[in-house]
Amino acid sequence: MSEAALSSERPQRSDAGGFFTLRKKGQGYWTRLGTAGAGALIILLTGHFFWTQVRARIVFLMDRPNLSVGITVAIVVGLAALFWWIFNKATNVEFLIATDSEMKKVNWTSKRELMGSTRVVIAFMFIIAIILFVVDLIFHALFYLIGVLKTPPPFFGG
Repeated sequence: MSEAALSSERPQRSDAGGFFTLRKKGQGYWTRLGTAGAGALIILLTGHFFWTQVRARIVFLMDRPNLSVGITVAIVVGLAALFWWIFNKATNVEFLIATDSEMKKVNWTSKRELMGSTRVVIAFMFIIAIILFVVDLIFHALFYLIGVLKTPPPFFGG
């Protein structure tokens, strides 16, 4: 086969670039930014956990602070590279872009509706709590009267 035939059969990559190239830059900005922030937070908290907890429990690291720093930095850098690789895979990028476009279609509630719904939920919770308290007092009195409980209910005056 000729070189022209081989090149026409291979799919052409539209996202030419190296490991640090962001795939489909500019699409799904806020979803990708939130995902990157969450990933960075998880990576930093993992590094902090290793530095504070694991280092104190591994005997050969207790007296070697430079080795502990090196291992912690290596773990953080390794996790960051793994996150970048996963974050930049084509299927994950497409998912985040689709999520961002779906979030733009959501009909967000107004502040007035949100405050009204919150008031209804809080009022309903108080009503249910009062009903359950009264039912509990009734059962307490009933079980006291039939001799199951030895402590009288608070309203019996003992």
